[in-house]
Amino acid sequence: MGLLAAYAVPHPPLIVPAVGGGQEAEVADTTAAYEEVARRIADHAPDLIVVVSPHAPLYRDGFFIANAETEEGSLAAFGQPEARITTRTDTAFAQAVADRLSRRSIPVAGAPAHHEEIDHATYVPLHFIGQTVDLSQVAVVRIGLSALSPSDHQFLGLSITRAAEDLGRRAVLIASGDLSHRLKEDGPYGFNEAGPAFDRAVTDLFAAGSLRGLFGLDPILCEDAAECGLRAFQIMAGALEGLPFTPELLSYEGPFGVGYAVAAFEVECSPSSTEEEVEAELMEADEAPVRGAHARGACSAVDPLVALARASVESIVGTGQVLPLPADLPDELTGQRAGVFVSLHEADGLRGCIGTIAPTRSCVAEEVIMNAVAAATDDPRFTPVTPDELDALSYSVDVLGEPEPVESLKQLDPRRYGVIVTRGFKRGLLLPDLEGVETAFDQIAIAKMKAGIAPDEDAQLERFEVVRHTLGGQARVY
Repeated sequence: MGLLAAYAVPHPPLIVPAVGGGQEAEVADTTAAYEEVARRIADHAPDLIVVVSPHAPLYRDGFFIANAETEEGSLAAFGQPEARITTRTDTAFAQAVADRLSRRSIPVAGAPAHHEEIDHATYVPLHFIGQTVDLSQVAVVRIGLSALSPSDHQFLGLSITRAAEDLGRRAVLIASGDLSHRLKEDGPYGFNEAGPAFDRAVTDLFAAGSLRGLFGLDPILCEDAAECGLRAFQIMAGALEGLPFTPELLSYEGPFGVGYAVAAFEVECSPSSTEEEVEAELMEADEAPVRGAHARGACSAVDPLVALARASVESIVGTGQVLPLPADLPDELTGQRAGVFVSLHEADGLRGCIGTIAPTRSCVAEEVIMNAVAAATDDPRFTPVTPDELDALSYSVDVLGEPEPVESLKQLDPRRYGVIVTRGFKRGLLLPDLEGVETAFDQIAIAKMKAGIAPDEDAQLERFEVVRHTLGGQARVY
């Protein structure tokens, strides 16, 4: 169980006949593709539909996740108050996603009092899905976008999939979003050559299933195209990361000056495990912590932070349980608070790295435990660590000092200082002393890319020092 499929769909209210009054005939291909999506969803028989909507409540530094027991919505804003939908929220799933985001210090909130109704970008896909699926029997969780970085949207997508897997949900994800609004002079925002170029780029990526390309689109192109759905599609890309899927572009139209694309991404089911395979996997998981205990006893010099990170990873990977805070830790781990990054390497490559710029837990030890868990299981760039990888992992733990403002590039040294770049509500961080990062210009450029800040945009700079802990963190096998 987990994510069964994901679909990118547009949300023009006029595609609903009660609103369109005949105009819906001009998007017949979109309607047919929507109906095909509805049929596929019915065939999947999901118990959960997750709708990512650009018109749900939008927060600058966090995500909206519906947490009310039920939600209602209508097309009253489009002259049809009688067209109404009521949904039931899977609050346990919503909380599970929120808990995963909290590991990365990403806030989550419900709807403000003035924005409690289902928005039209959620209503339109549910209108079609409701023709084949009994929505009274299937839970719906509505999720909004934010002004956070593309990587945070990707991480939200990964969190959706992991939560569905953990809770045993049969889930389908709907990424609701229009493409460019600048396809025609008589369209909503007039014509801009970036509009058709953006739509071609996105539909090509959809057709090829190259969803990582959604994170490499030129920010200026996206802005000039007046796009609507890119961040919803990036969340979808995160949800599908690491899963085998079959992509299909079902339709594309733009008769009203707005691009409407419908695309399907069907997750390919792997063969069921035999009883012998399941038993072997369980035995391997049971043995993993024992192997670690023997190996740790053989190592005479281990930094306590590194040992804690290793134990945390081996606990979550080997048993599925978060390591409880040990009782015998030194005072410097339990009596101080700081931002912490935990990095995992395998052979010569990065295997996971998650951290917090500022402290989010009661002490450094708790920060290490939760970030080690996230690095092993929730880094959106990698699939989760498996038990047979544990002996091949090496560990490092970076404890961050307090950031301080930077007035001049002369105050930066990529070997000594990490850098934080901030523009509005976008923020990115790069640790110091990284291979291949030789100059302050390189460091700032990479941090901007991580934050979704264009290379030519100004950004506020801060620097920080770290204490890197590696003693005893080497792999057990090479």
